[in-house]
Amino acid sequence: MIRRLNTLFFAIALFGGFAMAGIPPTYASGFPQNSRGMPSLAPLIKKAMPAVVNISTTGIIKRRIRGPFMNPLFQQFFGTPPNQTVEQPFISLGTGVIVNAAKGYILTNYHVIRDAKAITVTLYNKQSYKATVIGVNKNTDLAVIRIHAKHLTQLPIGDSSKMHVGDFVIAIGEPLGLKGTATFGIISAAGRTPALGPFGSYDDFIQTDAAINPGNSGGPLINMAGKMIGINTAIATSGRSRGNIGIGFAIPSDITKVVMEQLIKYGKVESGVLGVEVQDLNPSLAKQFKLKPGTTGALVAQVVAGSAAEKAGLKQGDVITEVNGHQVKSASMLRNYIGIRRVGTPLKLVLYRHGERRIIDARIGPRTTASSAAAGGHGSLGATFSNLTQSSPLYGKIQGVVVTSVAPNGQAAKAGLQPGDIIIAIKNHPLRNLAEFNQALSTYKGTLLLTVRRGNSMFFTTIR
Repeated sequence: MIRRLNTLFFAIALFGGFAMAGIPPTYASGFPQNSRGMPSLAPLIKKAMPAVVNISTTGIIKRRIRGPFMNPLFQQFFGTPPNQTVEQPFISLGTGVIVNAAKGYILTNYHVIRDAKAITVTLYNKQSYKATVIGVNKNTDLAVIRIHAKHLTQLPIGDSSKMHVGDFVIAIGEPLGLKGTATFGIISAAGRTPALGPFGSYDDFIQTDAAINPGNSGGPLINMAGKMIGINTAIATSGRSRGNIGIGFAIPSDITKVVMEQLIKYGKVESGVLGVEVQDLNPSLAKQFKLKPGTTGALVAQVVAGSAAEKAGLKQGDVITEVNGHQVKSASMLRNYIGIRRVGTPLKLVLYRHGERRIIDARIGPRTTASSAAAGGHGSLGATFSNLTQSSPLYGKIQGVVVTSVAPNGQAAKAGLQPGDIIIAIKNHPLRNLAEFNQALSTYKGTLLLTVRRGNSMFFTTIR
């Protein structure tokens, strides 16, 4: 189970247990030292701590009543209306990091300030200020707030793309309301895709074993140079435990920086699209497309007619290996890179076509309903779809549309759909291609019956 890290209170406070963690007995060369010449993180943490703030929010949320009193029998005798909701006050605690001391800008998670009516920021020196929201972006679960204060300290932003598995990192935050807490660990993995619930669809997280707990949300993950390389956002938990089990997730700074700059300048992120449907490149596909073993990239499964991709000359079957000098390691990496950038942003793409290396210049185009539907994107369903391509072993054998990605906790995920599934019929009406699929979705209302093929098996499912 994935849990976000802001500490939330309803009527009574939530308290957690404490566990002690030792410092690793060995250190890499060049490890920071204290005034006595002993290996220590104290100098680095002391410098970074004033840039980390406590964020407290209050507000009202609507909650649906569940339980035995929602039984029709109770409703009949006691008059409890069905689907009753109540307004409930809440207090939420989280963390933020000062990214612009001169102007008072603070970066945090969107879920830390979600539904907040009032936001209070408390600095490391215990001074408190009321904060205003500059902008939020639900897709990346990021937000920028602002306070008016003098003599602030900001944390420099590092390059997350240069971090590697095994690199030392420090998480600083306010877990369980314990101010000024720092923990130490390593980068355990990169490119993780935790299921983050109804808000937050970014899927290229840093995984760390630095202990982070409820209340750490929005706090920085910093490297040994004292630079922020991620925003701590969520943890994996086991059973009913809400505490750390050594698996935490942070949004890379390469993403936070782009989103933050747009939120400060425009108040929102107005992202565009390239107009391609891409899929991961595996060794079998790489061989079929005449690429060297070990090549990574995103295989273009479909180019949307009239899109920026088509205008730039991209074609089905192209394998994109670089974008603006960044290696494309997966289809999700390319989608994430493009998905947070504004319309008109230039892209220099390195790709292979029939085994030959090419460089194509493109620009991100506007996100229109037509282009999104043509590319198979259906936000209401929480999934993307594409036509069957020649790379599919079922091409020419069956007709239908391929599920190319499924958002965690979306309607498609709840219906049991998985990437690679092929929808061959809606309400028992056969589908031939993506155009018919889009037409069916716009025609039929309510719950839809889908006929799905997965491997050599067939099954039915419903989706709203």
